[in-house]
Formats: sequence, structure tokens, C-alpha cells
Amino acid sequence: MALNPGDQALVEWLLALGARFWTGDLHLVTHLLNAPDGINLLSNASMTVLGALLAPITYAFGAPVSFAVGLAGNLAATGIAWYLLLSRTLRLHRGAAALGGAFCAYTPGMISQANAHLHMTSQWLVPVIVWTVLRLARTPGDLPAGRWARRVGGTGLLLAAVVTVQLFLGEEVLFLTAATLALFCLAYVLIAPKRARRAAGPLLAGLAVAAGAALVALAHPLTVQFAGAQHVPNGPFSPDFFVADLAGFWTFSPLTWFGSPEAERLVSGPAEYNTFFGVPLLLVTVAATLWLWRRPAVLASAATGLVMAALALGPYVAVNGVRTGQGGPYRLLQGVPVIDGALPTRFALVLIPVMAIVLAGALDRALRDGRRQVRLAVPAVLALALLPVVPKPLPTAERPPVPRFFTEGHWRGCVRPGGVLVPVPLPNPAKPDKMRWPAATDVAFAIPEGFFIGPYAAGGQASIGIYSRPTSQLFNDVESTGTVPEITDNDRAAARDDLAYWNASCLVLADRDQPHGAELRQTLEALFGPGQHDVDVTVWRFEPR
Repeated sequence: MALNPGDQALVEWLLALGARFWTGDLHLVTHLLNAPDGINLLSNASMTVLGALLAPITYAFGAPVSFAVGLAGNLAATGIAWYLLLSRTLRLHRGAAALGGAFCAYTPGMISQANAHLHMTSQWLVPVIVWTVLRLARTPGDLPAGRWARRVGGTGLLLAAVVTVQLFLGEEVLFLTAATLALFCLAYVLIAPKRARRAAGPLLAGLAVAAGAALVALAHPLTVQFAGAQHVPNGPFSPDFFVADLAGFWTFSPLTWFGSPEAERLVSGPAEYNTFFGVPLLLVTVAATLWLWRRPAVLASAATGLVMAALALGPYVAVNGVRTGQGGPYRLLQGVPVIDGALPTRFALVLIPVMAIVLAGALDRALRDGRRQVRLAVPAVLALALLPVVPKPLPTAERPPVPRFFTEGHWRGCVRPGGVLVPVPLPNPAKPDKMRWPAATDVAFAIPEGFFIGPYAAGGQASIGIYSRPTSQLFNDVESTGTVPEITDNDRAAARDDLAYWNASCLVLADRDQPHGAELRQTLEALFGPGQHDVDVTVWRFEPR
């Protein structure tokens, strides 16, 4: 992924790790990254479910292929799931449901997140969650007591099961889904209080069952996430930086055929074009909402979307890349535990299914209309509004191949399974590419440092990665400058201490595709003496503690 290769390296490592689910060798805190401290998987969007589902592909073809399948599969599965909800549950015309499903899967926000944020595009269980809530709300009140209890209780247990799976698939998506449904229900109560009153009994009863069952199932994982080893008490990303620029709403994404690269200045990164709908689509959505204003679900959806759009603006509103002094509603959430860790800009992702419901509802009404001009005009207007947000293929780029030393299994001669191998230079948040080495072996060995979220900021607050130890920093400096420093006895003593701390079995330097590889080899030889050439790498072996 040319726009986000760093996150791709992390996701491939996580997918390879997730495949270990089937061997029973997968834990909520793993020491296979950031050895010897390890990382808390639930603090790192680990996508355990996706890794487990793609395990056969990972074992047969490797984590990069699983990444590609997961990227395309998440989008397709999300679109199919929304299509089924819209067509079978909401009874929309199949053409309208297809439009809604495609919109949920391939709008600029989803395509943008597909730049290696697979935990954010894993949304194919969201329609299932919505279906269970609708099923509860639609439970007839005149059912016999036994059947009523079985339907409400069974649906509540199903909701708990889906919520549990979604937490290990994409916890941030689960949070956004819960917040959206809560806002929708509140808006629906205000818009249609009589209908809401009829649905309240079975809905609240089912939600109570779901909450109880989910808490039982998730008590241990949530304890590990918020109080276990390597947990973080806050989010590592600043809500002042990851915000939606107001101008982004009426701008076309650079990832669409009509977009301009100049829009890059409106976002924090190429994976966050969450609000780029463009003027035509916004106007058509407003018109469709007004056309369907008698439908409480449409008005509740519109109200929910407006609230989420306002929250996406962050603590202070930015317009055209300029932060104004105007405060945003998100300031009310600052300091609230858990919620404060969410990125404001991702609240805008909620607008995608909300707008899909409105647009699909409008197309459904038009296709069922008896007037020929309506059946032709509305689809034509929708097509014109949607054309500018049709996505382009995601940009890709060549990357260095993983050394054959790893892909062909020669690593076993230098480190035992589960032991610690030190790549040179060590991976870090700015340059995590060396994490592809263990991913190519299905994470058969551990590495120090890396790209992850951990508690290494001041006071145990969240950080991206860990501070470099002296030897790691030495390697980083040589890679950056190409200058071989004068190695002293103090450097050698620090290197021995670092190897002992990491409990390392060996250091490995790639012979090719390594910037300033010759200088790094000279540095290693000055520290440890000559290494041994093995296939396409040079290895320095040690006896771990």
C-alpha cells in the first residue's frame, strides 16, 4: 500500500499472529513483539477474528496474501451484509438495497480506511447487530409469554455473541455502532414516541440479556485490556489532530476519479478521508431526507448523522486546513474514559450507513412509484451524485522482498521457535518493515521493539512504540546517516547488556535492500566480530540467558 506501508507491516504481523488461534497458542498479551515486555493485543486493534478466519490462506500463501484478501473481502462482505439487511429486513427494492450496500462498502471513507486499517473496514457484522436490535424492537407484544421470552432472550443472546466476536474483530467499529444505535433510538423516541413506547419493552429486555451475557463473556478480556499487562490508560492519538475539516464534507476525495491531490492538506493522513462526500451527494441526501420526512427511521437517521458529523469536527472546528477558535461538540467528551480515546474524525464514518439508508429509501420509493418520470428521474439524479465518489484503485508500490533466510526456514538455525531474533536495524513506528520477517514465518519467533501501542509515555501513558535501547539507537543512527561511529568498550558493554535484556539468540542483517547495509555490517563487526553469511543475510549468533 503506497499510502500506508507502515500500518500494512503491522497488520500483516497481526494476521500472522491471529492464525495461531487454531493452535491454541494465542494470548491476550503476547511477548512475540516488543520482547521481553510484550504487547497487549486488545490495546492494539489486533483483529484476532480476521486472523483466525484467514489462517488457511496465511499458512498456505503467507500474511501478505491474507492482507490482500482481507482488504477486498472486508469491503465486499460489508456491502453484502448491508444489502441483505436492507432487502430482507427493511424490505427495500433489491435495486435500492444494492445501492445501499455498495454505498456502505465503497464510499471514500471506507476506501480510505482500506489503506491498511482492516480493523476499521471489518464492518460486516454491523448489519447483524442492527438486525438483532430491530428484531427485538419488532417483537409483537401479543405473543404468548413463553414465545415472547424465548424470542427476546434468544435474540439477546445472539446479540451478545455478535458483540463479543466484533470486539475481537474491530473494537472501534463496535464502539461507533453502539454509540450510533443509542443516538438513533433517542432520536426515534423524540420523533415517534408512540411507536417507541411499543418497542421499548422487548428492546430493553433483550438489551439487558445481551449486556449480561456479553459482560460474562468479555469480563476477562476487558480486564486484560484496561488493567492487564501492557495496558494503556488513554489513547495515544491527539483529538486535536485527528479531526475532520469542515471543508472536507463538500470536497471530493483524492482516492476518487474526480478528486484532487490538493485535498490531502485537509486530513491527518491518507487513511482518513472519512467525510469526503462532495456537494452533489450532500444536496441529494438532504433532498431525499426531505422527500421521506414522514418516515421516522429516516428522520432519526438524519439526526444521528448530524450529531456524528458535528462530533467528527473535534474540539475546535477547522476549515480549509485552518483551525478556528470555534469549539466543537467533541469538547464535551474530552476527559470521559474510553470515549476520549476515540479519534474524532472516525465518528464521520457513521454517516456512510446513515446516508445509505436515506438514499436507498429514496430509490426504493422511486422504483415503486407509479409515475414513469419519477422512476427515471430519481435514479438518474442519484447516479449523477454518486459518480464523483466512485473509487480509483488504491495506490501500490514495490517493497523489498523478505529474505529467503526467513521464507525458506533457515532462521531455525539461529533461533529456536519462540526465541528472540534481533533484526538490524530494529523495527520502530517510523520504519516497521522488519516486522515482515517474523510474519513470513507465521510469527515463529519474537523480536524486540516494533510498531505497537504501549504504556511508555510519561507516567505510563500510551505511546506509539518504545524508547530505543543504546544498541538499537546506534543502528538507527547508522542507517539514517551512513556514518560508522567509533565503537568503544562502553558501546560493546551496552550491546552485551541489550542482548541480555532482549534474551536474544542472534542478530540478522539483510545482505540486500538495506540502506547503508555496508556501514551497518562494519558497525556490527566492530561490536561483535565477524558474522556468518547464511543464504541472503549475515547472522551473529549468541547464547541467550
